[in-house]
Amino acid sequence: MKKACSIAGALLLTASLVSPVFAAGSTSPGIPDQQQYSISGFLSYEQLVEKLKKVEHSSNGQVSLEAVGKSNHGRDIYKATVGSGKKVVFITSQIHGNEPTGTEALVSLLQYLGSSNSPDAKQIRKEITLVAMPMMNPDAAFLDRRGNDMTWEEVVADFPQLADVKPAWNYYTTPRQGDDYTEKPGFDVNRDYNPDLNYSPQAADFPGGSSKPGWFITPEAQTVRDVYQSLQDNFGQVNVYIDLHHQGPFYYVEGTDDVVTMSLSGRFVADPNSPAGAKYEEYADKYNYDFSRQLNLAAYNALQSMGNSPFDNISLYDQKIDLPGTALGTFALNGSGTVLFEVRGQTQSMGQKKKGQLVKAVETGLYGILDAVSTGSIDELDPEDYDDIPITSYEPGI
Repeated sequence: MKKACSIAGALLLTASLVSPVFAAGSTSPGIPDQQQYSISGFLSYEQLVEKLKKVEHSSNGQVSLEAVGKSNHGRDIYKATVGSGKKVVFITSQIHGNEPTGTEALVSLLQYLGSSNSPDAKQIRKEITLVAMPMMNPDAAFLDRRGNDMTWEEVVADFPQLADVKPAWNYYTTPRQGDDYTEKPGFDVNRDYNPDLNYSPQAADFPGGSSKPGWFITPEAQTVRDVYQSLQDNFGQVNVYIDLHHQGPFYYVEGTDDVVTMSLSGRFVADPNSPAGAKYEEYADKYNYDFSRQLNLAAYNALQSMGNSPFDNISLYDQKIDLPGTALGTFALNGSGTVLFEVRGQTQSMGQKKKGQLVKAVETGLYGILDAVSTGSIDELDPEDYDDIPITSYEPGI
């Protein structure tokens, strides 16, 4: 664990030496009873693209950058690859535009692995092929909101078979979380995935619901799906999938009054090998919940090793959810070990407050996973220990 923390420390130092000049005056819309929170400290889309190109250039061939798709409004969506190992780790961030800390952590990660000649970086590059898609929903990031920027009419134009159906349940057209979707509707892209990676939208499957698969009707979800399938084609499987998110600002570590810094999870759908997961039976042979639990433990242990600090305040996200329309649910059913990172506070509730702490938490957890996977120590972790991680509580303990 000390090794993982030392890597994260080196990463943080590297990032601090090359911080970009941020645009002034950028703010979150906030929620009605809160102030306007500055987000100028986070990378804009334009700054991200510039930074990724610099990382590629300075890596001397270690990092390769490729535009692999476009958002609904024509912004390029990028994939960055570093390493040449047989173990594939795929990481996405900012599927919700108001959840930016994962993007910051991914850029730092790519910079460190692309430029460092430390034994740890060399080990990771040798054993792992790391594929990162920072800010995979750039239209939402531009608007600093959860949903993308897309109308139902645009969906129907792409899929005429949906002309007479009720719009998808995750289509936002009214105010929510301080953002008004009335003039600029959009979709929660993280409900637009389907375990059948070759699925084509069918009218009978709409409007759908939270516990049902999505449809790949948004270009952002389609792009991530396409990258995932290309990795399957090239490597046989995607060993690890990590999705970087935010959650509410005031959750607590079960039984305490400690505010959660980050929640983790490896469970997003009912186990296909259980009665509750019988509807996913066709994926039973691929699903690997034990490996997902080991990956989450690697992140948790790395964070706990930081000592008596906010980095101890790690909890398990809701373990009763069943969300096959999420990227994590879809890719778990397709055989990937999966990890959810949910750091504290979205931009409408905190802006850039605690940015350094939260980005460092993501970096530390990611390096815990990369270290464990690259060295093989992941296999030594007992999956059952995952269930000892405290659950997220919505009220402080007494």
